[in-house]
Amino acid sequence: MFSKVTEFIRSVFIEPDQFIPLHEPRFWGNEKKYIIDAIDSTYVSSVGKYVNQFEDMVKDYTGSAFAIATCNGTSALHMSLILAGVKKDDLVITQPLSFIATCNAITYIGAEPLFVDIDQRTLGLCADKLEDFFKGKTRILEGICRHIATGKKISACVPMHTFGHPTEIERIAEICLKYSVPLVEDAAESLGSTYKGQHTGTFGLVGAISLNGNKTITSGGGGVIITNDLSLAKLGKHLTTQAKVPHQWEFVHDQIGYNYRMPNLNAALACAQMEQLQDFILRKRELAGIYKSFFLNTEIQFITEPQSSFSNYWLNSVLLKSRSDRDAFLEYSNLHKVMTRPVWRLLNTLEMFKDCICEDITEAEWVADRLVNIPSSVK
Repeated sequence: MFSKVTEFIRSVFIEPDQFIPLHEPRFWGNEKKYIIDAIDSTYVSSVGKYVNQFEDMVKDYTGSAFAIATCNGTSALHMSLILAGVKKDDLVITQPLSFIATCNAITYIGAEPLFVDIDQRTLGLCADKLEDFFKGKTRILEGICRHIATGKKISACVPMHTFGHPTEIERIAEICLKYSVPLVEDAAESLGSTYKGQHTGTFGLVGAISLNGNKTITSGGGGVIITNDLSLAKLGKHLTTQAKVPHQWEFVHDQIGYNYRMPNLNAALACAQMEQLQDFILRKRELAGIYKSFFLNTEIQFITEPQSSFSNYWLNSVLLKSRSDRDAFLEYSNLHKVMTRPVWRLLNTLEMFKDCICEDITEAEWVADRLVNIPSSVK
């Protein structure tokens, strides 16, 4: 079976012998033209026309009122949590199945992740288990949601749209509103994905998107904060620009700031990539369709977009029957130069987060034992 799957993937990418990566960028548009233009302008750092142009393109595409370009997705999420009001020693709800950046951004502030299980259908935070947690483990005191056992404030909820598949975000937003907890969407992987026609990252107070080299589109390193809140947008832009008060020559900084703005060179690349985003997503969805048809005739389950969702299919994923099957498939495919990888190790098992509060995560554990990402580059 593993031989059949590996050979099929080779046939899809028309690569009989060469190494097939998991996901590599495509530069088929105006990338070189815009980068050269940025170099010729001499504005290569965080001031330049392409930064503003890229932010406008993201606003138009996602339907958000404001966009703030950052140097990477982790900085976008870190700033989003700051804007949401997360403070040192607070608790932040998130899912154990996510990339390390989700928890790193939380701990940068001195807050602590609190893990709630995923929904196997979406691979993202489970709305049912989130509501059960709030009902049974929290109490609202003077308008603040607190964890009963520790007395700590729960200052944010951070669901992640795993591999581009939207989680049940509308219901999660309703639950967070009910319990007075700000919703911060980790939309790092889901640029181009929607839930009930609304773009991911726009359901909460703020959302964070990544443009890392392996994402659907890339700026090399880059991220974006999106929000519909004018005051938060102004504060976010101010803080990501070292909190410098605008002045023709004076250097006045009115609070602790961050060097988080996207450089113009990266933004030039991002603008060219944004011009191709719709075509990339169409091609990625066609690839997902090819995979779906193939795996219907196997014992391996191909993961498809959840109900009411439109997924960018950033990374295509399959579920094997057991952990031993997963490991055997990983070994065989990589040995034969077809790159596959398991899902990230569950965050609650890592040394830095092993003592964090963790609810029952049976679904996340089940998925982690079986899930494999397969080659997903734009064809």
